[in-house]
Amino acid sequence: MAGGAAAEYRIEDLAHASGATVRTIRAYQDRGLLPAPERRGRANVYRDAHLARLRQIADLLGRGYTLASIKELLEAWDTGRGLGGVLGLVAEVHGPWTDERAARVTRAELAAKFGGRPDDEAVAEAVDLGVLERIPGRDDEFLVPSPQELAVAAELHAAGVPLSAISGHLRELRGQVERIAARFLEFTTEHVFARYLGHRPPTDADAAGAASMVRRLRPLAQQTVDAELARAMRTFATRQLTQHLSADGPPASRPTPHVPVPTALPVTLPVGTISAVENLVGRDNVEAFIAAAAEREVQTRTLNAIASSHVIT
Repeated sequence: MAGGAAAEYRIEDLAHASGATVRTIRAYQDRGLLPAPERRGRANVYRDAHLARLRQIADLLGRGYTLASIKELLEAWDTGRGLGGVLGLVAEVHGPWTDERAARVTRAELAAKFGGRPDDEAVAEAVDLGVLERIPGRDDEFLVPSPQELAVAAELHAAGVPLSAISGHLRELRGQVERIAARFLEFTTEHVFARYLGHRPPTDADAAGAASMVRRLRPLAQQTVDAELARAMRTFATRQLTQHLSADGPPASRPTPHVPVPTALPVTLPVGTISAVENLVGRDNVEAFIAAAAEREVQTRTLNAIASSHVIT
């Protein structure tokens, strides 16, 4: 790198300063993501603008953007449409969606939280789930993105829940929460963000407006889920407690008087039917919905038979 007011780099120097490889820099040039260097004799000279562009690309890649979408954003910037609002929107969406701060925990502390004995299999499962993240160069220490989630797991284990059951429950819960998040995003995109994101990429002003709206709506999803979860827990916990405190036991354990209880037979339903019911009532309610539909059909046919018999008589 030469001295002076404007820094100059050979491609090897640019690779070292940016953290990219020489091969990656050349690939970016071929795809039009990086401006061509200045040709000086037999050498290519890069400047600070190339370094800044490489850092922008690395930041966007780290946020999950593809090279194709990054190229669209950078082309908008190069044609004077502005990129500040877009990058602000990217930062707003990619930023933390909770006030909780990550922490660190050692293997010894994990063992103390979960029964006092090391469990490498449970640790590997927690890493796979993202409850723990490995720290390069530190085999005895982990990053904990959500200390609250780890604390919940520790409390459940102390209450007698096996670690395998906790991890299985988390996987199931995560799938259900991800569906809620996807539905919330579909809802807000349709009714709120569609007017901001009509252009690809959006204009600088529209992107800034969308970023402001994200800041306003960000807490609403969690507040809604918290309120609905509290309502559902109160409803179902009260119902279950009432059943268990009943002198006769849970009502579901007693057959209806004067009605014979048939032996359960396995019935295979088409996948399309199951999917349609799941979309209608949710995965947790599929079994209850099908049972209620079957019972309603049986009752309808019984009433029809009685009515027919009465007409014939």
